[in-house]
Amino acid sequence: MLMPKRYKYRKIQRGTMKGKAKGGTLVDFGEWGLKALEPAMITSQQIEACRLAMVRTLKRNGKIWIKIFPDKPITSKGIGTRMGKGKGDVEGWVAVVKPGKVLFEIAGTSEELAKEALEYAATKLPIKTKIVPRYHIRGEAK
Repeated sequence: MLMPKRYKYRKIQRGTMKGKAKGGTLVDFGEWGLKALEPAMITSQQIEACRLAMVRTLKRNGKIWIKIFPDKPITSKGIGTRMGKGKGDVEGWVAVVKPGKVLFEIAGTSEELAKEALEYAATKLPIKTKIVPRYHIRGEAK
């Protein structure tokens, strides 16, 4: 399971997922990327499932970049627990994703195989996504 090696606070507030992504909206490293179209909290298990799906599809060809990391702890209280007595225990880790954020990138393989791998990975996520190419600005890769 993905989780940070160290962190400052054991439990943090949920916060909001309003607005669009501030950074990470372009395909920087690979040739194809999977971009989020909705806000969500992606769990570490979902990220790992996507990674395995892409590796399985690519069959050791190409390179994969994971551009999100689950650095936010999610807590929950036990079932049947009464109100009060503090915040619940940490149950898992999530990555907060806003619309426009590129989640995964692929390079070093054919266009068909890259798209197939990203489509398969998208089925493992609870949000709408789209496959985007690397952007070219004024003839040079950006």
